Amino acid sequence: MKRAVFIIVIILLIDQVSKIYIKTHFVLSEEIKVLGLDWFRIHFLENNGMAWGKEFGGRSGKLFLTLFRLVAIAGIGYWLYDAVKNNAHRILITAIALIFAGALGNIIDSVFYGIFFSDSYRQVATFLPPEGGYNSLFYGKVVDMLYFPMVDTMLPDWVPSISFDFPTWLPLVGGDHFSLFENRNLTFFDPVFNVADTAISTGVGLLIVFNKTIFPKKKPAVSEIIAEENNFN
Repeated sequence: MKRAVFIIVIILLIDQVSKIYIKTHFVLSEEIKVLGLDWFRIHFLENNGMAWGKEFGGRSGKLFLTLFRLVAIAGIGYWLYDAVKNNAHRILITAIALIFAGALGNIIDSVFYGIFFSDSYRQVATFLPPEGGYNSLFYGKVVDMLYFPMVDTMLPDWVPSISFDFPTWLPLVGGDHFSLFENRNLTFFDPVFNVADTAISTGVGLLIVFNKTIFPKKKPAVSEIIAEENNFN
């Protein structure tokens, strides 16, 4: 358990310190290059809803997602407790701890940042402003800042562009416009993320890569094998 707690505390500390620094020193959409590198930048964005910045049902949808995440983090916490209690593989405990820490880091933003900070639009936000925060409890925005555009180039003319609108009856994306290569620019890796997202992705990656190690198939007991042979005979 000490190892898991250490991982959670370190991830939360780095995540929240980085977010608070960005929130109180950067204007929304402000960007700087780290060490002058084109492929590593700090780009301040705020995530209003789901992954990739998607919205879901306005304020009521935002509240639902935040409450759902609180329930999910409770489930992940119990999973971690159960894994430690049953002396699970260290990689499994590490993976769950990373996922828990990352999820908790983003939940802190969603629950509290709306009342802790002023708005970042065209101004640097203030921590605990006298006039109150930019929103109410449970309606905060997740702070993102890590940006790695390792490939940023213009596409040749022979590459086709794709552009269409999703049907309005589709859930979540109904009516949204989708475009691919419409502006002729190709950027990889395009998403802007944070330390909490990195922890979650790393934890999930460990579960996938070491799946057979941390979830080994149970070998049948000798008595079970004998019983099956007797039934066969």
